Amino acid sequence: MSTSAFFIPCVNLMGAGCLADAVKTIQSYGFRKALIVTDQPLVQIGIVKTVTDRLAAAGVGAVVFDGVQPNPTTGNVADGLKLLNDNGCDFVISLGGGSPHDCAKGIALVAVNGGSIKDYEGVDQSAKPQLPLVAINTTAGTASEMTRFCIITDESRHVKMAIVDKHTTPILSVNDPELMLLKPAGLTAATGMDALTHAVEAYVSTIATPITDACALKAVEIISQWLRTAVADGKNIEAREQMAYAQFLAGMAFNNASLGYVHAMAHQLGGFYDLPHGVCNAILLPHVQAYNKQVAAKRLGDVARAMGEKVDGLSDDAAADVCLAAIRKLSADIGIPSGVAQLGAKAEDIPTLTANALKDACGFTNPKQATAEEISAIFAAAL
Repeated sequence: MSTSAFFIPCVNLMGAGCLADAVKTIQSYGFRKALIVTDQPLVQIGIVKTVTDRLAAAGVGAVVFDGVQPNPTTGNVADGLKLLNDNGCDFVISLGGGSPHDCAKGIALVAVNGGSIKDYEGVDQSAKPQLPLVAINTTAGTASEMTRFCIITDESRHVKMAIVDKHTTPILSVNDPELMLLKPAGLTAATGMDALTHAVEAYVSTIATPITDACALKAVEIISQWLRTAVADGKNIEAREQMAYAQFLAGMAFNNASLGYVHAMAHQLGGFYDLPHGVCNAILLPHVQAYNKQVAAKRLGDVARAMGEKVDGLSDDAAADVCLAAIRKLSADIGIPSGVAQLGAKAEDIPTLTANALKDACGFTNPKQATAEEISAIFAAAL
């Protein structure tokens, strides 16, 4: 057996009210001034002020960069880095979902290693650990607050760069469901399906281990039980907390077992059309797993069982089909569109999307290698 590694932040705080514990932990580190990387909606609803007030009470200064776009760009990273350097910040706080977390990772990585974030596309391209990063989560989906993955859109190429680097792992992750209560239903649905995609892709990965398997299947189980409730009743603190645990478990799985063609393809849709990542994942997930069924039917049957489906006594192929149907039903129940054409994707762009997806997929671990024709067919089916 080959050696496996397991990456995770040193400290991970979970549960309602844990933001207060996070501020105490930050204070204990001796940091003086944070660059808070976030977006305008979190400023508008007051979450950013909540964090800055608590930091100030603990004697920690902060400057806010709120220019992160839904698909963070190389320009966002450069702008945030300038603000960090101009204000002498000695650590970074990312506040939000995957977009602020990824942008903050890019800023913190370049702050220490120099150059441009484009220099770090690929796997472990940096020489030094990034500036210390504390990731405070306000969504339940990407798990970027605890992973070594950083996805940044290269505006010049209109593609999403996958930066997978052990040096981008935050030193502290914070999942306080009280910060998630104001998330709109659409965002809750998209991020929840993103988490499900992480878990499924990690479970069928060629480098899955017993540890990642356990995390992935538990994540699937919790998401299947609680995502509909979280979408329907955003103020349900139990549903929010359960989804926070689920996405974190899914993050533990894919941070170490990697991902597959769903993400390689979703990155292209997001980069090309500026589409929401979680929605693209949700639409692509059953189509890619239908392709993977050729070699991973038994594992997809396990996913169906974790989703609460009755598959005992069925053949592996039949159990896998139950899994695909269950994924589609969950998506439909929470309002996910049935195809990417509804989001603006066009058939004539499939050759470009396919070529870029195959390049991106080189860093992932799909259970069956696809040809360009097969990837094109999956894109076409997902329209």
